[in-house]
Amino acid sequence: MTSASQTSNALPLYVQISELLIRDIAAGRLIDGERLPPERDMAEELGISIGTLRKALADLTKKGLLERIQGSGNYIRQGGTQESVYAMFRLELLSGGGLPRADVLDVERVRKPEVLPAFGTSDQGTRIRRLRYLNDIIIAVEEIWLDGDSGTVKKEMLSESLYRYYQKNLGFWIVRAEDRVTIDEVPSWAPDVFSKQPGTVTGYIERFSWADRPKPVEFSRTWFDTDRAHYVQRLK
Repeated sequence: MTSASQTSNALPLYVQISELLIRDIAAGRLIDGERLPPERDMAEELGISIGTLRKALADLTKKGLLERIQGSGNYIRQGGTQESVYAMFRLELLSGGGLPRADVLDVERVRKPEVLPAFGTSDQGTRIRRLRYLNDIIIAVEEIWLDGDSGTVKKEMLSESLYRYYQKNLGFWIVRAEDRVTIDEVPSWAPDVFSKQPGTVTGYIERFSWADRPKPVEFSRTWFDTDRAHYVQRLK
């Protein structure tokens, strides 16, 4: 488990806890039939109220991932829906799971540089640079480019989940993505707190993302620390 955090634009605390548990179930850290700790102990460990925890557990119950037995406890149930705000976030801690979090480094609307592959319908784009965490561990830096015809991103309104921001503020939802995983050098703009120095070769992901349009609306680049996280794609 990890402590939950709440900032002005963060996901609600109960959603953060629900997402953390969903990712732990998907990673096999919580297995079918496993009994969760008593609610009071869980709430204390996570630094949240009993009421917030119970809202998270109710969300898991609705999704068929938890069975709440009166007088006995809360039990993990596999086979339910694992629909998640972070369903397309493929990085996990080496031990599995981890709650994604992000610090926004920079947001700027600029002309798309020639080094980017073709995507979208505009020659302009919003460039978003972020530092990524799993729980409280820094694991990646990323650069996201949203096509200029898809809307304007306001830094002060960004939440932990960029896809959720698109849905709530720009009126579209990312429905599919294509990832290309390889290696690359950490970019020069990576902050000093990132665990890999600029120029260091590390894990690298290029992603094209589509909404309800023929061309991708987003292109992103992620440099992740392979000593702290790995890329996971589960097939069913």
